[in-house]
Amino acid sequence: MKVKEIMTANPKVCTMTNNLAEAASMMWENDCGILPVVAKGGKVIGLVTDRDICMAAALKARQLANIAVEDTVSGEVFACEPGDDVRNALKTMKAKKVRRLPVVASDGTLAGMLSMNDIILRAEEAKEKKIPELSYGDVVNTFKSICEHRLPKSSAQATGA
Repeated sequence: MKVKEIMTANPKVCTMTNNLAEAASMMWENDCGILPVVAKGGKVIGLVTDRDICMAAALKARQLANIAVEDTVSGEVFACEPGDDVRNALKTMKAKKVRRLPVVASDGTLAGMLSMNDIILRAEEAKEKKIPELSYGDVVNTFKSICEHRLPKSSAQATGA
């Protein structure tokens, strides 16, 4: 199964100049928890999540309307391509501990978003001896890895991890 078969096409996006109140409003209106941040030409340059917005609200002494997306955006983008196999996207999610991936074309422009929700809704139970293209086991193992608590840096250093 290819990513393009199950991704959400035409996701809502924001730019660095949007403020966090606008980003939160877009998420609310479109029932999503992440917005790709795009530059001119539609190239993905970052991501902003509902968690990023909540943390900014808690940690900055300003209203969300006065905080630009660029002050909060995560510039590290883990992505997949439309033609990738969904299992490869799951490997990326598992390794990077993320629930959503922007789907980018070879030129870096946004083609869609792939979320664990998209994947879970397409997973199937093995029946008799037929192995499904995307099994519940594939999804659960990935989700377990994503949900695993990370050790704080000081704890990881103390244990030699």
